[in-house]
Order: sequence, then C-alpha cells, then structure tokens
Amino acid sequence: MWGRIVNLVRKEFQQLRRDRNARFRLIIPPLIQLIIFGYAATFEVYHVSTAVLDLDHSQESRELISRFADSARFQIVETAKTPADIRAAIDRSDAVVAIVVQAGFAEQLRKGVSAPAQIIVDGTNSNTALIALGYVNQIVSAYAEDVANDLSRRLRPAQAPPPTVTLEPRPWYNVDYNSRWFFVPGVIATLTLVMVVNLTSFAVVREREVGTLEQIMVTPIRPLEFILGKLIPFFCVGLALTVVIAGVGMLWFQVPFVGNPFVLLLGTTLYLFCVLGIGLLISTVCVTQQQAFATNFFVINPAFILSGFSFPIFTMPVFMQWLSHINPMTHYLVVIRGTFLKGAGLSVLWPQMLALAALGFALLAMSVLRFRKSLD
Repeated sequence: MWGRIVNLVRKEFQQLRRDRNARFRLIIPPLIQLIIFGYAATFEVYHVSTAVLDLDHSQESRELISRFADSARFQIVETAKTPADIRAAIDRSDAVVAIVVQAGFAEQLRKGVSAPAQIIVDGTNSNTALIALGYVNQIVSAYAEDVANDLSRRLRPAQAPPPTVTLEPRPWYNVDYNSRWFFVPGVIATLTLVMVVNLTSFAVVREREVGTLEQIMVTPIRPLEFILGKLIPFFCVGLALTVVIAGVGMLWFQVPFVGNPFVLLLGTTLYLFCVLGIGLLISTVCVTQQQAFATNFFVINPAFILSGFSFPIFTMPVFMQWLSHINPMTHYLVVIRGTFLKGAGLSVLWPQMLALAALGFALLAMSVLRFRKSLD
C-alpha cells in the first residue's frame, strides 16, 4: 500500500516539476499578491485631499488650518473663497474633506465661549470618511485644549489649572498601529486557501477530464491510496508555500514573529487539512476545469468575507456570525495573528486548534467518502 502511495506522490512531484506554468503560478502570483496587499490594503489614511474656507482671517483660524496642513493625514488642495467653491470641490471629488471657519471664530475664542468650525466630509466612501473624521477630531481636540490652557494662563495666572482627565493610550502588540502587521498574516491565510484549493480541485478534475483517472483506477491502486497520493503532495506544497509567504512578510514588511513556530506549524497543518478537504470535495462535484474554477470562486469569496480578514465578524448579523464558525479561515486567522503578534500559545489558541481539527476531519471524511462513491 505505502509503496503505491509513494509512487503516486513521486508522480505528482514529477508532473509539477515538468509543468513550468504550474511552478510559475505557485511562486510568482502569491508573492505579487502579497506585495500588493501589503502596500495597498491598509486602514490608515494619509494625504486626504482637503479644501479650506477661512471667513475669519484671524491668527487663530490660520493656526487651526495650519495644524491640518502640517499633518501628514491631510493635504490642502484648494483654498476656497466662497461656500460655492467648497461645494464645487466636493462635487468634482477634488476634495474629500472641507474645513469652514466662520467669521467671529477668534472673537469667540478670546471670550472663552464655544467657537464652532464646520467640517464637511464626502460620505460617498463611508469608511474613508469615518477615518478622516477621527483624525479631524484628534487635531481639533488638541487645538481646543491648547487654546483653553493658554486662555486660563492669561486670565488666571496665579490660580492652579482646573483638574482634568487625561487619557494615556497604551497599545499592546502593535505600538505604532501598523496596519501591515494586521493584513500580512491574513494574506498568508488567504493565499494558502486560494492556492491549495485550486491545486487540489484542478488536479483531480484534470485527471478525470483527460481520461487518466480511469486508467489509474484499473490498476491495483485502491481509491484510498489514490486519494492519499493526491493529497500528500498538495499538503507539502501548501506548507512550503506558507513558509515562503510568511518569510517574505517577515523580511520584506518587517512583520514581527514573537510566538512559538511549532504552534504555528500545528495550526497551519490543521488548516491545510481543512482546505485540502474543501478542494477534494469540489473535485467530486465538478467534471471540467471550468466548473472547478467557477465553484472555487463561489467557495473562496464567502470564506474570505466571513473570515474577519477585513470586515469585523462582530458587526455582522447573528446568522452570519454563526456561519463564520464553520469557516476554517476564521479560526486560522486567530491562530496566525495570535502567534505572529501576541506570542500566544496552545493555552490560549486551543479552541481554534480544536475547531480546525474538527472541521478538517469532517471535510476530509466527507470528501473522501464522496470521492470514493464517485469513483465507484
């Protein structure tokens, strides 16, 4: 039995070695996608195009506007003269944010009363708008605090300043809020899912499509031996692919790895069992490679969306949250981000490991039984 399995494994590796296009697809596209995701996928917003309308023309209003101009988050692209210019800049998408300082702004500040300033945001892209508003609130709050402290010193120089509450943020695991540290481990899980599922489903379907599957099955090879001979090479390729992508993420994007590599290896092994089961299950319902491609697209996209890679699971409807629990990528993202950034061990990640093991066993058992039935 094991001799026949070894021969099948050797055959798969020889076929992969002879197929230059397959080797290219295994190495170059994942690295390109990793680089694109690493640089393009980010929650941070820089150089937000901003228009300003200063109707007060005072030192205080210029100071407020200069704080936006000096920030890397905003870029002043237009200095408007009338409210109509602001509307035109927003309508043309020349500006995403507009700052309007009304006349009398400085006078109200000097009196110690509230001096409102208007912030107009293009809400077409709600995500960018909300992030930009957060940066606006930070800048305006810091400016208001400086003005209040300066006014207090001038009006009551001999008195102690009133007590205030000061928040001191202490971010853990990602001190600089670097979004690449969040996205790159997620890209590893995504690319592993895409590549291994495609490899498994296409390889088996190709055998059936060209007629070699029937030729193999008339040999003494049993269905279980054929399945193992197919899955073992793809497991090795998936594991090597994960190591390469993780290495590039650590060396190129400087994503730290502070956990135990054996914990990550265990989680990756269980995750590969899951995706191999998905790929084999797809191969049992498809006859042609075109059908396999369409089915892969149907499976991979929901798995990506429900995994929490970029959309928080707790914001989804309750039904979708429950559905995400049967998604292997959901649990693997917790494992890979926990080992990379938090240094979490089995004492913390055992629920995810147990879920991956259960899902992997169920998917492989279901796919093997269905595959044997399709062969019979």
